[in-house]
Amino acid sequence: MNTPLRRLATVVLVMFVALMASATWVQYFQAERLNNDSRNVRTLYREFGNARGPIVVAGDAIALSTPVEDSYGYQRSYTAGELYSTVTGFYSVVNGRTELERAANDDLTGRGDRLFFSRIRDLLTGSQPEGAAVETTLLPAAQQAALDGLAGQQGAVVAIEPSTGKILALVSTPGFDPNALASHDIAAAGAAYQQLASADGNPLRSNATQERYPPGSTFKLVTAAAALESGQYTPASTLPAPVQLTLPQTTATIGNFGGGGCGSDPITLADALRISCNTAFGQLGMDVGAEALRTQAERFGFNDPDLTIPMKVVESVFPDEMNAPITAQSAIGQRDVQATPIQMAMVSAAIANGGQLMTPYVVQTVRSADLHRVSETQPDLYSTAMSPGSAAALRDMMVGVVDSGSGTAAKIPGVQVAGKTGTAQTADGQAPHAWFTAFAPADAPRVAVAVIVEHGGNAGNEATGGRIAAPIAKAVIEAVLAS
Repeated sequence: MNTPLRRLATVVLVMFVALMASATWVQYFQAERLNNDSRNVRTLYREFGNARGPIVVAGDAIALSTPVEDSYGYQRSYTAGELYSTVTGFYSVVNGRTELERAANDDLTGRGDRLFFSRIRDLLTGSQPEGAAVETTLLPAAQQAALDGLAGQQGAVVAIEPSTGKILALVSTPGFDPNALASHDIAAAGAAYQQLASADGNPLRSNATQERYPPGSTFKLVTAAAALESGQYTPASTLPAPVQLTLPQTTATIGNFGGGGCGSDPITLADALRISCNTAFGQLGMDVGAEALRTQAERFGFNDPDLTIPMKVVESVFPDEMNAPITAQSAIGQRDVQATPIQMAMVSAAIANGGQLMTPYVVQTVRSADLHRVSETQPDLYSTAMSPGSAAALRDMMVGVVDSGSGTAAKIPGVQVAGKTGTAQTADGQAPHAWFTAFAPADAPRVAVAVIVEHGGNAGNEATGGRIAAPIAKAVIEAVLAS
């Protein structure tokens, strides 16, 4: 063979090797990612031909597939669309899948590794493949109370069982009806998606898990925890509480709600939390220090990019590289501090559980089509957020907030509620967000809850967390305690 032919043969060989390597990379190494991509319509067509498993709440299917006489074979439907849309998301041949329909897709389709033996059984018996049932931790009464409490206002509610991490309620408003997106009429389903995607409030996004907000004074729980954990403070420790706190290195100041004082100067740490004294907590943040605040925030779950429930939760943020003025503003939940509603529910849940933060989860059990239990979620410790002694002290301080402080609207006769209000400033010219986070009963907690009503909801600039968000939290707590 002469030299030109050898060179040509080498080039052809290299091209064949490159082609084989590329095909192997796509078909093997990238197969899982491509199959799970919600834009992969081929996967959806293949999946529609099998019976997709139901999503279940308290024994009732809230998402299910039924046989139909069309080319897809099965129609996905949702029995209580808007009530559970934050959890189920949607499953659509046109628009893909979101939320639990996406996160639990391998179980719902029956393709997951833990359903291997079910697939072998179906193959040997000639049975039609069926997906597994995904049973959630949701409590219908709590979910309904959360949706009713928001009453058309934009916001979110999250309720967690502190001792286990079970999510009892997960609501984002505005919600949507997944049935319109699940339609087999491609034009109608596409139009429904476009309408929702451009609607005010972005109904397709979960405010509970995918949106970050300044947490405002609810973050004072984190600052108080850092102070108590330092060993330098107790609830009786006194803090300076001027009408205005002048921030070092700048002419900026921090003021209190309404522009007044905090009743006394100095003030105890317990009273500063009870009435939500900004100037006291701004100074406390600078005294405790940025590093201690960041460490404490991260013990509660901030700055964690990997949290899933199993739906992905966007990372809550406590910033790096802070000087004294930024530290003071961060200590009261402003500046660059950002938190999801589920994050603030986790803060309350950890305090309620004696400082032990359990990993939140919304899937309790996965069952194969023959009702065999394939998996069961067991409670898992996320972190030790604070010592039992500090948690008990902070719990008692939070009880004071509801008994005689800024959160009295959350009082429940015969039940001791521990809570914290927040009224978070946003952009200039916009009304503040109204926050409330709480747990109850304080001495034996069964539920921790976080509520945000964006831009004060119906009250606008007149809103406070105690006035707008606390009654919603109260209703959710009552629903859990009555169940």
